Amino acid sequence: MLGIDPGLTRCGLGCVDIDARRQVRLVEVGVVRTPPSQSPELRLLTIAEAIEDWIARLGPTVVSIERVFAQDNLRSVISVAQVIGVAMTAGARAGLEVAQHTPSEAKAAVTGSGIADKAQVQAMVTRILGLEAPPRPADAADALAQAICHGWRGGGTGADDVAEMVSAGGAVRASARTPAQRQWAAAQAAARRTGAVDPRRARR
Repeated sequence: MLGIDPGLTRCGLGCVDIDARRQVRLVEVGVVRTPPSQSPELRLLTIAEAIEDWIARLGPTVVSIERVFAQDNLRSVISVAQVIGVAMTAGARAGLEVAQHTPSEAKAAVTGSGIADKAQVQAMVTRILGLEAPPRPADAADALAQAICHGWRGGGTGADDVAEMVSAGGAVRASARTPAQRQWAAAQAAARRTGAVDPRRARR
């Protein structure tokens, strides 16, 4: 799972492995920074190239992006929406599922409260991943929370023929699939293997 906390000045990226028992392991975490003095299109290009590099190197099967929410600052909303578009495009180009969860959903998934503050999110992400120190800055922890949120909401991941079919709208357990659903899942898995990212690597 690759989680993204979109932002033009700081874009948080967090990749985790989640197994069928909901155990979470950190793969990589970081923040892409772009200077406000730079042209917007170049800043977006920097973020796009970073996300594409993460996808190519780490081979996630899902990209989960924080959903934009209303703010008083219209300029900030627009820039965040632009980064979301860049991230969605990068995921789609790689043939990956792209999901979105609101900040409240991600907070609730990792802390149990949709109104938790950033310190609480950092603390719980640190605990869930068994880290020695909280991920910093907060954008990095938020990206990891986004990845964990989608992994837990969608169920555990595993081999293509036993994994749950995960989508932003819900999931269908492999054991509950109809024959047609199993055939569809197998065809989808085969199609993904011919794409730019080979999902036969460890699922992330």
